[in-house]
Amino acid sequence: MSAMQTPRMISAVRQAVPGRVDALFGLGVALVVLVSAGANWEWIDAPHRLDAAALGLVAVAGTAVALRRRYPTGTLAVLDAAALAWAAGHYPSPLIPLAPLIGCYTLAALRGWRWGLAGTGLTAVTALVAIHVAFDGAAPAGISGNAVWMAFTAGAAGTAVGYHRALLVATRAQLAREAQTRDEQSRRRVVEERLRIARELHDVIGHTMAGISVQAGVGIHLIATRPAQAVAALSAIKQISDQGLTDVKSILGILRADGEEPDQPRSPRGGLDQIDTLLEPVRAAGVRPTLNIHRGAGPLPAAVDLAAYRIVQEALTNVVRHAHARTVRLDLRREPAQLVIQIRDDGRGVGPAGARDGDGGEGDGHGMTGMRERAVALSGQFTAGPHPAGGFQVRCVIPTPEQP
Repeated sequence: MSAMQTPRMISAVRQAVPGRVDALFGLGVALVVLVSAGANWEWIDAPHRLDAAALGLVAVAGTAVALRRRYPTGTLAVLDAAALAWAAGHYPSPLIPLAPLIGCYTLAALRGWRWGLAGTGLTAVTALVAIHVAFDGAAPAGISGNAVWMAFTAGAAGTAVGYHRALLVATRAQLAREAQTRDEQSRRRVVEERLRIARELHDVIGHTMAGISVQAGVGIHLIATRPAQAVAALSAIKQISDQGLTDVKSILGILRADGEEPDQPRSPRGGLDQIDTLLEPVRAAGVRPTLNIHRGAGPLPAAVDLAAYRIVQEALTNVVRHAHARTVRLDLRREPAQLVIQIRDDGRGVGPAGARDGDGGEGDGHGMTGMRERAVALSGQFTAGPHPAGGFQVRCVIPTPEQP
Protein backbone atom coordinates (compact mmCIF):
# COMPACT_ATOMS: atom_id res chain seq x y z
CA MET A 1 0.00 0.00 0.00
CA SER A 2 1.50 3.32 -1.06
CA ALA A 3 1.76 6.39 1.14
CA MET A 4 -0.57 8.29 -1.21
CA GLN A 5 -3.31 5.64 -0.99
CA THR A 6 -3.37 5.52 2.82
CA PRO A 7 -4.75 9.08 3.43
CA ARG A 8 -7.36 8.54 0.71
CA MET A 9 -8.54 5.29 2.30
CA ILE A 10 -8.72 6.92 5.73
CA SER A 11 -10.75 9.80 4.29
CA ALA A 12 -13.09 7.33 2.54
CA VAL A 13 -13.61 5.41 5.79
CA ARG A 14 -14.37 8.62 7.67
CA GLN A 15 -16.96 9.56 5.06
CA ALA A 16 -18.48 6.08 5.04
CA VAL A 17 -19.00 5.86 8.82
CA PRO A 18 -21.43 8.85 9.11
CA GLY A 19 -23.31 7.56 6.04
CA ARG A 20 -23.87 4.17 7.67
CA VAL A 21 -24.91 5.77 10.94
CA ASP A 22 -27.42 8.00 9.12
CA ALA A 23 -28.83 5.01 7.22
CA LEU A 24 -29.28 3.05 10.44
CA PHE A 25 -30.85 6.08 12.11
CA GLY A 26 -33.33 6.51 9.23
CA LEU A 27 -34.21 2.82 9.41
CA GLY A 28 -34.70 3.11 13.17
CA VAL A 29 -37.07 6.07 12.75
CA ALA A 30 -39.12 4.12 10.22
CA LEU A 31 -39.34 1.07 12.51
CA VAL A 32 -40.32 3.18 15.53
CA VAL A 33 -43.11 4.82 13.51
CA LEU A 34 -44.40 1.44 12.38
CA VAL A 35 -44.33 0.02 15.91
CA SER A 36 -46.02 3.07 17.36
CA ALA A 37 -48.71 2.85 14.67
CA GLY A 38 -49.83 -0.43 16.16
CA ALA A 39 -50.22 1.02 19.64
CA ASN A 40 -53.53 2.17 21.01
CA TRP A 41 -53.58 5.98 21.12
CA GLU A 42 -56.92 6.78 22.65
CA TRP A 43 -56.67 10.52 22.16
CA ILE A 44 -56.00 10.22 18.41
CA ASP A 45 -58.87 9.90 15.99
CA ALA A 46 -57.40 7.47 13.45
CA PRO A 47 -60.12 5.72 11.49
CA HIS A 48 -57.62 4.53 8.89
CA ARG A 49 -55.14 1.76 9.55
CA LEU A 50 -51.82 1.38 7.82
CA ASP A 51 -52.08 0.87 4.10
CA ALA A 52 -49.70 1.08 1.15
CA ALA A 53 -49.78 4.89 1.19
CA ALA A 54 -48.92 4.95 4.89
CA LEU A 55 -46.05 2.52 4.37
CA GLY A 56 -44.84 4.71 1.52
CA LEU A 57 -44.89 7.79 3.77
CA VAL A 58 -42.92 5.90 6.42
CA ALA A 59 -40.35 4.85 3.82
CA VAL A 60 -40.07 8.43 2.53
CA ALA A 61 -39.62 9.78 6.06
CA GLY A 62 -36.96 7.19 6.90
CA THR A 63 -35.07 7.88 3.67
CA ALA A 64 -35.22 11.62 4.23
CA VAL A 65 -33.81 11.21 7.75
CA ALA A 66 -30.99 9.06 6.37
CA LEU A 67 -30.09 11.78 3.81
CA ARG A 68 -30.51 14.74 6.12
CA ARG A 69 -26.76 15.62 6.27
CA ARG A 70 -26.38 15.67 2.48
CA TYR A 71 -29.58 17.57 1.71
CA PRO A 72 -30.68 19.39 4.90
CA THR A 73 -33.04 21.82 3.14
CA GLY A 74 -34.72 19.21 0.96
CA THR A 75 -34.94 16.81 3.92
CA LEU A 76 -36.88 19.32 6.02
CA ALA A 77 -39.28 20.05 3.15
CA VAL A 78 -39.91 16.32 2.55
CA LEU A 79 -40.44 15.61 6.27
CA ASP A 80 -42.87 18.52 6.62
CA ALA A 81 -44.78 17.27 3.56
CA ALA A 82 -44.81 13.71 4.90
CA ALA A 83 -46.14 14.88 8.26
CA LEU A 84 -48.87 16.90 6.56
CA ALA A 85 -49.85 13.95 4.33
CA TRP A 86 -49.87 11.63 7.36
CA ALA A 87 -52.25 13.95 9.19
CA ALA A 88 -54.44 14.30 6.11
CA GLY A 89 -54.70 10.50 5.87
CA HIS A 90 -55.67 10.24 9.55
CA TYR A 91 -53.15 7.49 10.11
CA PRO A 92 -52.25 6.36 13.65
CA SER A 93 -48.97 7.15 15.47
CA PRO A 94 -48.13 10.72 16.52
CA LEU A 95 -44.43 10.20 15.76
CA ILE A 96 -44.47 11.09 12.05
CA PRO A 97 -45.36 14.70 12.90
CA LEU A 98 -42.26 14.72 15.15
CA ALA A 99 -39.92 13.69 12.33
CA PRO A 100 -39.67 17.26 10.94
CA LEU A 101 -38.01 18.27 14.22
CA ILE A 102 -35.02 16.15 13.16
CA GLY A 103 -34.80 18.01 9.88
CA CYS A 104 -35.25 21.36 11.62
CA TYR A 105 -32.38 20.59 14.01
CA THR A 106 -30.11 19.37 11.18
CA LEU A 107 -30.76 22.41 8.98
CA ALA A 108 -29.92 24.84 11.81
CA ALA A 109 -26.81 22.89 12.79
CA LEU A 110 -25.41 22.69 9.26
CA ARG A 111 -26.55 25.97 7.66
CA GLY A 112 -26.60 28.45 10.54
CA TRP A 113 -29.21 30.38 12.45
CA ARG A 114 -30.78 32.16 9.44
CA TRP A 115 -31.63 28.91 7.66
CA GLY A 116 -32.53 27.42 11.02
CA LEU A 117 -34.98 30.23 11.74
CA ALA A 118 -36.59 29.84 8.33
CA GLY A 119 -36.85 26.08 8.78
CA THR A 120 -38.27 26.49 12.28
CA GLY A 121 -40.96 28.83 11.00
CA LEU A 122 -41.90 26.45 8.18
CA THR A 123 -41.99 23.49 10.55
CA ALA A 124 -44.15 25.37 13.07
CA VAL A 125 -46.68 26.42 10.41
CA THR A 126 -46.76 22.90 8.96
CA ALA A 127 -47.31 21.43 12.43
CA LEU A 128 -50.25 23.80 13.10
CA VAL A 129 -51.84 22.90 9.77
CA ALA A 130 -51.27 19.17 10.36
CA ILE A 131 -52.84 19.35 13.82
CA HIS A 132 -55.87 21.21 12.47
CA VAL A 133 -56.28 18.61 9.69
CA ALA A 134 -55.69 15.60 11.93
CA PHE A 135 -58.21 16.66 14.57
CA ASP A 136 -60.67 18.32 12.18
CA GLY A 137 -60.28 21.63 13.98
CA ALA A 138 -60.90 20.12 17.44
CA ALA A 139 -57.35 19.58 18.71
CA PRO A 140 -56.80 19.03 22.43
CA ALA A 141 -55.87 22.11 24.43
CA GLY A 142 -52.22 23.04 24.41
CA ILE A 143 -51.13 20.69 21.62
CA SER A 144 -50.68 23.51 19.10
CA GLY A 145 -48.56 25.53 21.50
CA ASN A 146 -46.45 22.50 22.30
CA ALA A 147 -45.87 21.84 18.60
CA VAL A 148 -44.64 25.39 18.01
CA TRP A 149 -42.47 25.29 21.12
CA MET A 150 -40.89 21.99 20.07
CA ALA A 151 -40.11 23.32 16.58
CA PHE A 152 -38.34 26.37 17.93
CA THR A 153 -36.53 24.24 20.53
CA ALA A 154 -35.22 21.95 17.80
CA GLY A 155 -34.07 24.94 15.76
CA ALA A 156 -32.38 26.58 18.75
CA ALA A 157 -30.63 23.33 19.69
CA GLY A 158 -29.37 22.90 16.12
CA THR A 159 -28.11 26.48 16.05
CA ALA A 160 -26.24 26.01 19.32
CA VAL A 161 -24.66 22.78 18.10
CA GLY A 162 -23.69 24.44 14.81
CA TYR A 163 -21.98 27.31 16.59
CA HIS A 164 -20.20 24.86 18.87
CA ARG A 165 -18.90 22.88 15.90
CA ALA A 166 -17.81 26.06 14.13
CA LEU A 167 -16.00 27.16 17.28
CA LEU A 168 -14.20 23.81 17.49
CA VAL A 169 -13.17 24.04 13.84
CA ALA A 170 -11.93 27.62 14.27
CA THR A 171 -10.08 26.70 17.47
CA ARG A 172 -8.38 23.73 15.82
CA ALA A 173 -7.42 25.87 12.83
CA GLN A 174 -6.02 28.54 15.15
CA LEU A 175 -4.05 25.96 17.10
CA ALA A 176 -2.70 24.54 13.84
CA ARG A 177 -1.66 28.01 12.69
CA GLU A 178 -0.01 28.73 16.03
CA ALA A 179 1.83 25.41 15.90
CA GLN A 180 2.99 26.18 12.36
CA THR A 181 4.09 29.65 13.45
CA ARG A 182 6.03 28.21 16.37
CA ASP A 183 7.72 25.72 14.05
CA GLU A 184 8.63 28.48 11.60
CA GLN A 185 9.97 30.66 14.40
CA SER A 186 11.97 27.75 15.76
CA ARG A 187 13.48 27.05 12.35
CA ARG A 188 14.21 30.73 11.86
CA ARG A 189 15.93 30.93 15.24
CA VAL A 190 18.04 27.90 14.33
CA VAL A 191 19.07 29.51 11.05
CA GLU A 192 19.83 32.83 12.76
CA GLU A 193 21.88 31.05 15.41
CA ARG A 194 23.87 29.22 12.75
CA LEU A 195 24.52 32.46 10.91
CA ARG A 196 25.58 34.14 14.15
CA ILE A 197 28.01 31.32 14.97
CA ALA A 198 29.33 31.41 11.40
CA ARG A 199 29.97 35.14 11.71
CA GLU A 200 31.72 34.66 15.04
CA LEU A 201 33.94 31.91 13.64
CA HIS A 202 34.71 33.96 10.55
CA ASP A 203 35.72 36.99 12.61
CA VAL A 204 37.75 35.07 15.17
CA ILE A 205 39.55 32.83 12.68
CA GLY A 206 40.11 35.68 10.23
CA HIS A 207 41.58 37.94 12.88
CA THR A 208 43.70 35.15 14.36
CA MET A 209 45.07 33.99 11.03
CA ALA A 210 45.82 37.57 9.99
CA GLY A 211 47.81 38.12 13.16
CA ILE A 212 49.66 34.83 12.75
CA SER A 213 50.44 35.64 9.13
CA VAL A 214 51.85 39.04 10.03
CA GLN A 215 53.95 37.74 12.90
CA ALA A 216 55.19 34.79 10.82
CA GLY A 217 56.25 37.21 8.11
CA VAL A 218 58.13 39.30 10.66
CA GLY A 219 59.81 36.20 12.08
CA ILE A 220 60.91 34.95 8.67
CA HIS A 221 62.28 38.38 7.82
CA LEU A 222 64.22 38.78 11.07
CA ILE A 223 65.22 35.23 11.97
CA ALA A 224 68.65 35.56 10.29
CA THR A 225 69.49 39.14 11.26
CA ARG A 226 67.64 39.70 14.55
CA PRO A 227 66.95 36.37 16.26
CA ALA A 228 65.68 38.04 19.44
CA GLN A 229 62.92 39.86 17.56
CA ALA A 230 62.12 36.65 15.67
CA VAL A 231 61.61 34.89 18.98
CA ALA A 232 59.32 37.72 20.05
CA ALA A 233 57.32 37.24 16.85
CA LEU A 234 56.99 33.52 17.56
CA SER A 235 55.84 34.32 21.10
CA ALA A 236 53.26 36.67 19.65
CA ILE A 237 52.09 33.89 17.31
CA LYS A 238 51.62 31.59 20.29
CA GLN A 239 49.70 34.25 22.20
CA ILE A 240 47.46 35.01 19.23
CA SER A 241 46.88 31.30 18.60
CA ASP A 242 45.98 30.65 22.25
CA GLN A 243 43.54 33.54 22.25
CA GLY A 244 42.00 32.38 18.97
CA LEU A 245 41.61 28.82 20.25
CA THR A 246 39.96 30.11 23.40
CA ASP A 247 37.50 32.17 21.37
CA VAL A 248 36.73 29.26 19.04
CA LYS A 249 36.17 26.97 22.02
CA SER A 250 33.83 29.54 23.53
CA ILE A 251 31.83 29.74 20.29
CA LEU A 252 31.65 25.99 19.80
CA GLY A 253 30.65 25.58 23.45
CA ILE A 254 27.28 26.99 22.47
CA LEU A 255 26.68 23.85 20.43
CA ARG A 256 27.42 21.48 23.30
CA ALA A 257 24.70 19.42 24.89
CA ASP A 258 22.90 20.98 27.82
CA GLY A 259 24.55 20.19 31.11
CA GLU A 260 27.83 18.94 29.63
CA GLU A 261 29.78 21.95 30.85
CA PRO A 262 27.59 24.11 33.12
CA ASP A 263 30.33 26.67 33.56
CA GLN A 264 30.87 27.09 29.83
CA PRO A 265 29.94 30.63 28.73
CA ARG A 266 26.88 30.73 26.50
CA SER A 267 28.14 33.61 24.37
CA PRO A 268 31.49 34.27 22.69
CA ARG A 269 34.03 36.38 24.51
CA GLY A 270 34.79 39.87 23.38
CA GLY A 271 33.97 43.42 24.34
CA LEU A 272 35.26 46.95 23.95
CA ASP A 273 37.13 46.58 27.24
CA GLN A 274 39.47 44.22 25.32
CA ILE A 275 40.00 46.63 22.44
CA ASP A 276 43.72 47.01 23.20
CA THR A 277 44.33 43.35 22.35
CA LEU A 278 43.08 44.05 18.82
CA LEU A 279 45.73 46.71 18.29
CA GLU A 280 48.74 44.45 18.95
CA PRO A 281 48.60 42.66 15.57
CA VAL A 282 48.12 46.05 13.92
CA ARG A 283 51.30 47.41 15.48
CA ALA A 284 53.14 44.20 14.67
CA ALA A 285 52.18 44.65 11.01
CA GLY A 286 53.85 48.05 10.97
CA VAL A 287 50.62 50.06 11.05
CA ARG A 288 50.48 52.82 13.61
CA PRO A 289 47.08 52.81 15.34
CA THR A 290 45.43 55.79 17.04
CA LEU A 291 42.65 55.05 19.51
CA ASN A 292 40.15 57.67 20.66
CA ILE A 293 37.44 56.54 23.07
CA HIS A 294 34.73 58.86 24.33
CA ARG A 295 32.98 56.84 26.98
CA GLY A 296 29.47 57.56 28.17
CA ALA A 297 27.73 56.76 31.42
CA GLY A 298 26.85 53.17 32.21
CA PRO A 299 27.89 49.92 30.56
CA LEU A 300 26.92 48.99 27.03
CA PRO A 301 24.30 46.31 26.45
CA ALA A 302 26.03 42.94 26.03
CA ALA A 303 24.83 42.47 22.44
CA VAL A 304 26.01 45.93 21.43
CA ASP A 305 29.35 45.48 23.20
CA LEU A 306 30.06 42.17 21.43
CA ALA A 307 28.91 43.44 18.03
CA ALA A 308 31.08 46.55 18.32
CA TYR A 309 34.09 44.44 19.29
CA ARG A 310 33.63 42.10 16.33
CA ILE A 311 33.11 44.98 13.88
CA VAL A 312 36.31 46.66 15.06
CA GLN A 313 38.12 43.30 14.93
CA GLU A 314 37.05 42.62 11.36
CA ALA A 315 37.80 46.17 10.20
CA LEU A 316 41.30 46.09 11.69
CA THR A 317 41.92 42.66 10.18
CA ASN A 318 41.03 44.05 6.77
CA VAL A 319 43.41 46.96 7.32
CA VAL A 320 46.27 44.61 8.17
CA ARG A 321 45.62 42.19 5.31
CA HIS A 322 44.50 44.39 2.45
CA ALA A 323 44.94 48.11 3.02
CA HIS A 324 48.75 48.50 2.81
CA ALA A 325 48.25 51.39 5.22
CA ARG A 326 50.71 53.17 7.46
CA THR A 327 48.22 54.52 9.99
CA VAL A 328 44.73 53.68 11.14
CA ARG A 329 42.51 55.78 13.38
CA LEU A 330 39.87 54.19 15.57
CA ASP A 331 37.17 56.42 17.10
CA LEU A 332 34.61 55.05 19.56
CA ARG A 333 32.06 57.60 20.71
CA ARG A 334 29.32 56.77 23.17
CA GLU A 335 26.39 59.12 22.69
CA PRO A 336 23.21 59.18 24.83
CA ALA A 337 21.27 56.82 22.56
CA GLN A 338 23.86 55.26 20.26
CA LEU A 339 27.41 54.06 19.81
CA VAL A 340 29.36 55.48 16.87
CA ILE A 341 32.33 53.51 15.50
CA GLN A 342 34.73 54.90 12.89
CA ILE A 343 37.81 53.13 11.54
CA ARG A 344 39.79 55.05 8.93
CA ASP A 345 43.14 54.11 7.40
CA ASP A 346 45.40 55.86 4.92
CA GLY A 347 45.82 52.85 2.67
CA ARG A 348 44.48 52.24 -0.78
CA GLY A 349 40.77 52.47 -1.48
CA VAL A 350 38.75 49.91 -3.40
CA GLY A 351 39.72 47.78 -6.33
CA PRO A 352 37.94 47.38 -9.64
CA ALA A 353 35.41 44.98 -8.16
CA GLY A 354 34.25 47.52 -5.62
CA ALA A 355 36.05 45.92 -2.69
CA ARG A 356 39.62 45.69 -1.48
CA ASP A 357 41.56 42.94 -3.16
CA GLY A 358 42.66 39.91 -1.16
CA ASP A 359 41.90 36.37 -0.27
CA GLY A 360 39.77 37.10 2.77
CA GLY A 361 38.15 39.86 4.70
CA GLU A 362 36.45 42.29 2.42
CA GLY A 363 37.83 40.57 -0.60
CA ASP A 364 35.82 37.37 -0.02
CA GLY A 365 32.61 39.28 0.60
CA HIS A 366 31.98 37.76 4.03
CA GLY A 367 33.82 40.27 6.20
CA MET A 368 31.94 43.32 4.94
CA THR A 369 28.65 41.43 4.89
CA GLY A 370 29.23 40.16 8.42
CA MET A 371 29.88 43.66 9.76
CA ARG A 372 26.78 45.00 8.06
CA GLU A 373 24.64 42.12 9.34
CA ARG A 374 25.82 42.71 12.90
CA ALA A 375 24.84 46.36 12.72
CA VAL A 376 21.49 45.76 11.02
CA ALA A 377 20.61 43.01 13.50
CA LEU A 378 20.73 45.65 16.25
CA SER A 379 18.78 48.23 14.17
CA GLY A 380 22.02 50.05 13.38
CA GLN A 381 23.56 51.57 10.26
CA PHE A 382 26.72 50.55 8.46
CA THR A 383 28.69 52.23 5.69
CA ALA A 384 32.09 51.47 4.22
CA GLY A 385 34.01 52.97 1.35
CA PRO A 386 36.78 55.30 0.25
CA HIS A 387 37.18 58.47 2.29
CA PRO A 388 37.12 61.78 0.36
CA ALA A 389 40.47 62.74 1.89
CA GLY A 390 42.02 59.41 0.97
CA GLY A 391 42.15 55.96 2.46
CA PHE A 392 39.22 53.82 3.47
CA GLN A 393 36.63 54.33 6.23
CA VAL A 394 34.24 52.05 8.02
CA ARG A 395 31.48 53.76 9.99
CA CYS A 396 28.86 52.08 12.13
CA VAL A 397 26.11 53.51 14.33
CA ILE A 398 24.41 51.14 16.76
CA PRO A 399 21.52 52.20 19.05
CA THR A 400 22.14 51.65 22.75
CA PRO A 401 18.83 51.14 24.55
CA GLU A 402 18.80 51.78 28.26
CA GLN A 403 19.57 48.83 30.47
CA PRO A 404 16.62 47.52 32.52
